[in-house]
Amino acid sequence: MGDVNIGTGKTVVNRAMSLDGFIAAPGHAMDWIFEYLTADAVPEVMAATGAMLLGRGTYEVAKRMADQDTTYDGGAQFVLTHEPPDEPDPTVTFLTCDIEEAVATARSAAGGKNLEILGADVAAQCLQHGLVDEILVYVLPVLLGDGVRFSPPSLGRIDLEPFSNTQSGAVTTLRFRVRK
Repeated sequence: MGDVNIGTGKTVVNRAMSLDGFIAAPGHAMDWIFEYLTADAVPEVMAATGAMLLGRGTYEVAKRMADQDTTYDGGAQFVLTHEPPDEPDPTVTFLTCDIEEAVATARSAAGGKNLEILGADVAAQCLQHGLVDEILVYVLPVLLGDGVRFSPPSLGRIDLEPFSNTQSGAVTTLRFRVRK
């Protein structure tokens, strides 16, 4: 699953998606992803990533899945939220700013590597504000029928330029540049 340029400093929306367009099953369940894709399956993506920006919902799902050994080392973690948790998490920086400032803060922490955007709402905000350089999608061979869609209907049109597609086992990886 190559074709990742290390040190490019891009903002990349990273998604695993069912064939019918869902990034999470009902109840925001994401355990189905790890039937097909493990963190060690994409070492070049981890190597190219210096920081991650995610929303509070994605953070909470990841916390619930912590006992499933789904560790992914994407560098410094930033969570954009309206309400930081009462108990601080020493592994995460919680941000309560606007999306542009959150992206700038996380990109700075990425140290010249890519900033990975996770979470449906945060990714949609980044796309709406023209802050995304690339979209990386792992299409998994499953139909979920319902759940969290890749993008909300309110997102509007975003033109993309495909530049890579690969197949590794059951996973098809698609890469797109966001046309600005």
